[in-house]
Amino acid sequence: MTETLHDIAQKMVATGKGILAADESTGTIKKRFDSINTTSTEDSRRDYREMLFRTDEAMHNYISGVILYDETIRQKAQDGTPLVELIKAAGSVPGIKVDAGAKDLAGSPGEKVTEGLDGLRERFAEYHDLGARFAKWRAVIDISRGGDTSMPSHNCIHANAHALARYAALAQERGIVPIVEPEVLMDGDHDIARCEEVTTWALKELYQELYFAGVDLEGTVLKPNMIISGKLCPTQASVAEVAERTVKVLKACVPSAVPGIVFLSGGQSDVDATAHLNAMNAGYDLPWNLSFSYGRALQAAPLAAWGGDNNNWSKAQAAFLHRARMNGLAATGNWTEQVEKEAA
Repeated sequence: MTETLHDIAQKMVATGKGILAADESTGTIKKRFDSINTTSTEDSRRDYREMLFRTDEAMHNYISGVILYDETIRQKAQDGTPLVELIKAAGSVPGIKVDAGAKDLAGSPGEKVTEGLDGLRERFAEYHDLGARFAKWRAVIDISRGGDTSMPSHNCIHANAHALARYAALAQERGIVPIVEPEVLMDGDHDIARCEEVTTWALKELYQELYFAGVDLEGTVLKPNMIISGKLCPTQASVAEVAERTVKVLKACVPSAVPGIVFLSGGQSDVDATAHLNAMNAGYDLPWNLSFSYGRALQAAPLAAWGGDNNNWSKAQAAFLHRARMNGLAATGNWTEQVEKEAA
């Protein structure tokens, strides 16, 4: 089983490919659909995701895995084919989001801890039967604003790292590769140095807890934030500085046994997320494959092109293929602004 975990993890971080995060909760995808004036129903959600999964060139060439939501992993395409089978037919690995969301952390006002460990062993057994071969669990770490340094607290960092480790151990027990995602949010007014400091702390704590829990690192994938300035910070770091600081943190914190790192976009624009990933791969020689696990940064363009009308599938699929291809190039350090413009 350990060998199988290693094989799955290696497939998830295959060169030039990345992961499509299509695991929006029902509430989150409703917000996305509201933005295109489309009613969120079980069928409309299915149609939209089926459209993405049937974008053959994108799925075959640039997408190594797809993170699904509980509803989606059980759904069938319009022709009756399980959506999981569409993903597997494209050579991608089906995955599943298993956390129950970030809840208020007792004793730490304003901070969150991710819940969902209760009954997780049984849920993993079911998800494995449904075809999932990897899973995702997201921890949320916020940074206080206005120069205040009270957040994150040690309570928040430790509680989330411990939960991620328990989840990861349960996933591997069932032959499922855990993506561990400790996300330091970019919503605040903090500068890039503060993001670097907090992310270093969160990753150090995470790998300590994974060690304590007996997690096999070669059968895991890390999904971290990049080291970037907070959205509200008046000074926004350059692409080169984001790449330099992110690589510095990864080298200091992530064991080389980890097969790959797939970044979250975290609210960055489509092109920013691509440019930052490219700069890391073009400028540094690293022990891990660095790639992407994007939601909005892959889906914003096809969602707008689809607009809730299945007659727009080909237009939306072209938009998805473009973003998947651009990020595939970035995952090998071969993306340029010129290529972006010419391909648009």
